[in-house]
Amino acid sequence: MPRANRYILPGNVCHLTHRCHNRSFLFKFAKDRTEYRKRLRAAVKEFKMGLLTYCITSNHVHLLVTAAAPETISSFMQKLEGEFAEYYNIRKHRNGAFWQGRYWCTMIDNGEYLWNCMRYIDLNMVRAGVVNHPSEWDWCGYRELVGDRKRYKFLDVQEVLRRYNKPNVDNFRDNYRQAIVESIEIKQLPQEPIWTKNIAVGSESFVRSIEKEKINRSELIVESSSVGCWSVRESDISYS
Repeated sequence: MPRANRYILPGNVCHLTHRCHNRSFLFKFAKDRTEYRKRLRAAVKEFKMGLLTYCITSNHVHLLVTAAAPETISSFMQKLEGEFAEYYNIRKHRNGAFWQGRYWCTMIDNGEYLWNCMRYIDLNMVRAGVVNHPSEWDWCGYRELVGDRKRYKFLDVQEVLRRYNKPNVDNFRDNYRQAIVESIEIKQLPQEPIWTKNIAVGSESFVRSIEKEKINRSELIVESSSVGCWSVRESDISYS
């Protein structure tokens, strides 16, 4: 099993994913998902993060974030994930790990790549067959992104608009609603590991710029994918 990637370069959107220990359904109860979301909201504020969207599933989480410095993301995740695990163990009178090792980070390019990654995250529970539409899953960012959530809002929608280059929020919301509906209607809901198993995803120029950094002096592989993206990842030699 490859080690979890936490290579983060300044100025990028980061897609963070973290699984529960042994892929167990430790988030199966709504009260735990709600508690995690409450702590997520507090941590985003404390560390001055930008949260673009998120999804808390029954056995893992997706967080799409920005931060002024890569070190901020590490501190944010250490506090959020560590303190939630402690809370859960106390509530359930259990010992042992809550999370499956380290979280994974994939840097995401702006524009259409950001849009597609957000759509991938918000459709998570539709893809799992739990709900028919992301509006039916209270523990994801969809309702706030499209303006339906009126209380407890904490997404940085202005940062989404800036990085997607769509200054009109109403146009963005209408387009995002329609894109979600179209994905569901044509059953364009495949599991796309490209968003979670690479160092970076985006245009060829974007991933080439990441490759040039020679992150951790690892051997990196740049390749195109069938979903219209380019990605950069560590080679299997690096994993071994």
